[in-house]
Amino acid sequence: MTRRHNVNPESSSTRRAVHGLTVKHPTAWRVTGSRTIHRLLVLLVVVGLGADAYVHWNLAPGFDTLSSTASPHISQGELFRLEAGLAVIAGLLVILTRHRFAAMLAFLIAAGGLGAVLLYGYVDVGAFGPLPDMYDPIWYPEKTISVIAEAVSAVAAICLLLLPHVASESGG
Repeated sequence: MTRRHNVNPESSSTRRAVHGLTVKHPTAWRVTGSRTIHRLLVLLVVVGLGADAYVHWNLAPGFDTLSSTASPHISQGELFRLEAGLAVIAGLLVILTRHRFAAMLAFLIAAGGLGAVLLYGYVDVGAFGPLPDMYDPIWYPEKTISVIAEAVSAVAAICLLLLPHVASESGG
């Protein structure tokens, strides 16, 4: 007695019949899992960059008086606003595109911000060219939130870069 396998040609790429039972194809599970992981990583990058932007934007007015003596005069508040703007742009690019460039930009902005806050939190670099002396060894809640947000965003962005390319929802 021969048993026939009923396979729907429309779903043959994601399902197959085995002894009369229809089961999902193992590669379909990997693709679905990759999409879920991709979405989670995008969410982590965007939330981290959003928190980073929010903190820097709100702290900027309090740091406007700290500027360099060299010309041009750049204040720490202006640098905070620049960080906030770049974080927003990178977050939007990560949401709106699936390009690795967006993930790389997000990584560079998050890791750069993290590196700067850790450097200036522990090392008195002094004024450097047009940059003011930003040494700040005191850890307050906003600074801690910024460090955590930047670290989470940087790690998630690097994971996005390392994640294999996932086909779009339409199968292409």
